[in-house]
Parts: sequence; structure tokens; C-alpha cells
Amino acid sequence: MSNQSTCLIFAHRGGNKEAGTLIAENTRAAFNKALQHPIDGIETDVQLSLDEVPVLWHDWELDKLGHPGKYIDDFNFAQLEQMDFAGYSSPDAVPEGALSLKEFIDSYRGRCGLDIELKSRDGEPQQRLESKILQMLAIIGTLAADGVFISSYSLPGLIFAHQHSPDLPLYYLLSGHHTQADIERFLTNSPGANLHLPAGCRAGKPGMKDYSFLSGFCLPIDIHNESIAKLLREQGKGVGVYTCNSEQEIQKALDLKVNILITDYPQLALQMRDS
Repeated sequence: MSNQSTCLIFAHRGGNKEAGTLIAENTRAAFNKALQHPIDGIETDVQLSLDEVPVLWHDWELDKLGHPGKYIDDFNFAQLEQMDFAGYSSPDAVPEGALSLKEFIDSYRGRCGLDIELKSRDGEPQQRLESKILQMLAIIGTLAADGVFISSYSLPGLIFAHQHSPDLPLYYLLSGHHTQADIERFLTNSPGANLHLPAGCRAGKPGMKDYSFLSGFCLPIDIHNESIAKLLREQGKGVGVYTCNSEQEIQKALDLKVNILITDYPQLALQMRDS
């Protein structure tokens, strides 16, 4: 991904907002809608059901589905399949049960690139995080050249994924509070970077200090700038930005020559990129 010269347009959780029609995100309908356009990729989110099946869902809670205060991992996959993950967006939506990562990979791999975000909730037991990653890797496989990669805000999760699949591209997701100084310290493995690293990483535990395995970083478009772009290019790291939904944001990403542009409006981004 880091050597890609053309900005790749990724549909954020599918084509769920374009053309004035709201489609429930991370559903078959949203992904199929996105693929009506010549997009380069799809971004999605993975959590784990109670019985440890990787499932596509972004929000922590299931309020949208009529289960306030409940989480994906409060239900097994058979129960999630019986819920309607599409109806909250529109009364006319065709009902859809939960979409598993396996079905998603089987249906969309090879049709476009896939950015699979590993979700990790605060306080999630390490054993469950690791189980989720192992389940994801078993489904994704270890190929590095077929347009599939994992992104996450969880650095420990990415480290664990790399240990078990060293050839799979991994992108670290940054938040709006991060600065260029944080990125510089992170790239040089210097202490003090505001990156929410586990204590063992800061202390330099064996095997936990070198983050050069990361293929790149994905950051909010609001904090991206020419200086950060230059720094990451010089380090040979891919650059993704999220979530570019206005013409101004899309143009900024294109001007900064990002590798991956994630948007709720992929058709607009394609038109602007290719004009």
C-alpha cells in the first residue's frame, strides 16, 4: 500500500450515505451499493460475538437495533443472525441478519481492497482480544499482496497480529489528539509519544519496542498536513486518512497525495480524484 502512487478511494462501512439514501452501514446492501461504482476498497469493522465469531459492527452498543446497553458479545452468532441489522436506517430496508467476517471475505475479497478494522473496547480482556485476532487471521489468511489489510487503534492488537502473521499489512489508527511530535517519537521508538502504548512497550520489553513492522498510519484528515505527509513518505510508510466527507476534505487528501482516502461519499471522491 505504501508504494501506491494513485490515491485509493475506500467506502467507509460501505456506500451507506450517497445519492440521498441512507443505508445501514456494514451491511450487504451498503457494500453492494458501494461496488456499483469503481471504488478501490471497502472499510469495515470487526467485533466478536459471545461464541467468538467475528462479526461486522461499528458501534459498541446495540441501541440502534433495539437493545440499549447491550453489546455484540452479549449474544451468540445465531442470535445476531436473527436480528435486523438493516431496518434502523429505513422502514423500507430489506431485513439483514449480522454479517460475519467470513461471509464478508468470501463475498468481497478480490472485488476490491478490504480495510478490516480490529475493534477493541476499553477494558477488553487480553485473552479475548487475542482470540478475536486469531479468528480474524484464520479467515483472512496471511497473504500480503491481495489488497486486504488490518487497521486498529489497538497497538497491542497490531503487535499480536504481526507476531502471528508477519506478512499481513497492518495500519495503526491515530486519533485527533495526536501530533506530528507523537508520530516522530513513535517512528524513532523514543519515549514520551502520546500513543496509549501498554506499559510493557514503554519499558522496552523484548520484542515490543520496534514498530517498523507497521505498513502505515491512518489518521483523521483534520490533523494531516504536508509536514506529516513528508515525514511518513520519507519513512516509507503508507498514509490513510478518515473520514473525508466534504469536498474540502477530499481535496485536501488528494493534494497531500495520501495512499488511502476513506469516505462516506466514494462516488464524489472518485469524481474529484479522476477529474
